[in-house]
Amino acid sequence: MSEPNTTAWAAWGTVPGSRYDALAARFRPIFARIRDGAIARERERRLPYEALSWLREARFGALRVPEAEGGFGASLPELFGLLAELAQADSNLPQALRNHFGFAEDTVGSPHGPRRSHWLERLAAGDLFGGAWSETGAATVGSFDTRIHRSGTGWGLTGRKYYTTGSLYADWIDVVGTGEAGEETSVVVAARGPGVEVIDDWDGFGQRLTASGTALFEDAPAVGEPLATDIRFPYGPAFFQAVHLATLSGIARAAADEVARAVRERNRTYSHAAGARPSADPQVLQVVGRVHGLAYAAGAITGQAAEAVQRAYEARIAGLDAAEAHAINVAAEIELAQAQSVVTGLVLDATTILFDALGASATRSAGGLDRHWRNARTVSSHNPRLFKDRIVGDYAVNGTEPPFQWKIGQGLPIGS
Repeated sequence: MSEPNTTAWAAWGTVPGSRYDALAARFRPIFARIRDGAIARERERRLPYEALSWLREARFGALRVPEAEGGFGASLPELFGLLAELAQADSNLPQALRNHFGFAEDTVGSPHGPRRSHWLERLAAGDLFGGAWSETGAATVGSFDTRIHRSGTGWGLTGRKYYTTGSLYADWIDVVGTGEAGEETSVVVAARGPGVEVIDDWDGFGQRLTASGTALFEDAPAVGEPLATDIRFPYGPAFFQAVHLATLSGIARAAADEVARAVRERNRTYSHAAGARPSADPQVLQVVGRVHGLAYAAGAITGQAAEAVQRAYEARIAGLDAAEAHAINVAAEIELAQAQSVVTGLVLDATTILFDALGASATRSAGGLDRHWRNARTVSSHNPRLFKDRIVGDYAVNGTEPPFQWKIGQGLPIGS
């Protein structure tokens, strides 16, 4: 596989901040090791326990923890830049860590107190967190069958979740459910604790190694008290979408790198080609250049969106008045919705047209080029772009604010 640029982004644009390369230098050797095994893992459907153990040992999950509290103190543009580099190596991994970084983000911006201190200590030590929010049962949109209930002197968790991305690799799982008074709330449970079973039954055609399947809870003991979801970080939807954008950007860069290498090494050509070799064929070079341009644009938009999420974080910790903070969160959500709609198209285009620069041999499974489209299509399906242009248009025309929670469940009967 091709080697990415390790000192600057070159064709991908400027790095996000003056200290970015120094921070990234800690992890780029690990990214290179991850990249070397990516196609084999994909082909064999071998879960990336080893790759995640390398990231755990390097405390990659502590990126957002402040330096004074044992972490790296990365800004959000720096975090998303590193996630894009990780996705360039293997796009399964940033998605597998998406819930981890969501939990970390909420914790870093939380009020100082025992809960924040406890979980920041675990994050700084390298612990990984999964998430279990979505359900595929009979619950309607906005409700959960999973119950958070009194159990002995503490709290227990009982229910079934799906799309529990990364939980199979995690030490802890952040779970949302219905409390005893019918409220939406959340608890953290030990991933390998009593009453917890995480099952590798994710069968999507892309992002096959993200462990996005089922988690079962049977009176699983919670750590500490439940936390109401309505007081968690208000820019969460924008944050989680930014992780997807970083993953898509990395997929596009990997596709661009690999098609360039394949053309460079290819000897076979056609009688009706415009050059004696593919590397000298202007039409083939035009396709390679187009893929690079699409990847560049996806990364540039993602970087711009990351700045919007950073502003939302700063608004949270600055103690701004409610109206001002809300306006910043609305802006972030709109920026991410716009970015999602465009970046998705750019990356799906890039991962499709790359085959135009190559022959039928490029479709062989051994080369793994198909994984880029499959993974991009899967990432972009989790929070469908279908609705985003309408949301942006409704905001632009009518001033309608975007929804701040994305929930899924059974729809109400027509006419109800």
